[in-house]
Amino acid sequence: MTQPQFKKIVIFGVGLIGGSFALALRKAGAVGEVVGFGRSAQTLAHAQQLGVIDRIGKDVAAEVADADLVLLATPVGQMAGLMARIAPHLGARTLITDGGSTKSDVVREAYAQLGKKVAQFVPAHPIAGAEQSGAAAARTDLYQWKKVVLTPLPENSAVSVDRVRRAWELCGAMVSELTPKEHDEIFAVVSHLPHLLSFALVHDIAQRDNRDLLLSFAAGGFRDFTRIAASSPEMWRDICLANREALLKELQTYIAELNQMSTALAAGDAAELERTFRTARELRAAWTLKEK
Repeated sequence: MTQPQFKKIVIFGVGLIGGSFALALRKAGAVGEVVGFGRSAQTLAHAQQLGVIDRIGKDVAAEVADADLVLLATPVGQMAGLMARIAPHLGARTLITDGGSTKSDVVREAYAQLGKKVAQFVPAHPIAGAEQSGAAAARTDLYQWKKVVLTPLPENSAVSVDRVRRAWELCGAMVSELTPKEHDEIFAVVSHLPHLLSFALVHDIAQRDNRDLLLSFAAGGFRDFTRIAASSPEMWRDICLANREALLKELQTYIAELNQMSTALAAGDAAELERTFRTARELRAAWTLKEK
């Protein structure tokens, strides 16, 4: 019988990201045993019942000592504490990766908390989120044909990077590489800012006395734009704060864009409004075709 590529994987956070990672590797026949840790005994029991994990972890030191791979699939604000907790007990061949949506902050904490073992950490960001959370949201196909970005450290060996890359590829993902800085600047534009704007619009409506009336007439456009406002508030709080420098820069750029549109609208400048809309439409249509 062929041995799985990963005899034992330990996952901190067995929800959508961590749970889907486990299910995908299990489907690929690439993992022998999955051990889960989390903040809620009830969540862990549910994950075990669903077959997401094989065992609920009891002793962090014992579990990470002989693990092939550790996945940190928690909100980014919790990762420093987890790194500090596991660092003294990491086996010499144990690799760590993560599913955090920001990378510069996670990398800083890795250097601070892992010390001489930082070479064992290969940062990653799977671009495959959804509004749902928890073990019940985990899917075997979440990463199929989705992008995963690795932001390797200078200390990482080529073998370590290839092994983590292989884990994500076995989940069905298409893996690319960026520096942590490049990653955070890009995702401030295409992910973090859209979430901020979606939350802001829904928050605005939530404070209005006639919110129920407004929502009773909301249709597809509102639903599409605000879908991501159903995401985890805790997770997006951490993401926005972790990437606040790049996000603030993009927010100011967006405010300037809104001011230009406000000026055109106030002046009744139909040509300027149409030019703006047409440029946006052309880029959106080209991107849609490219993604197919």
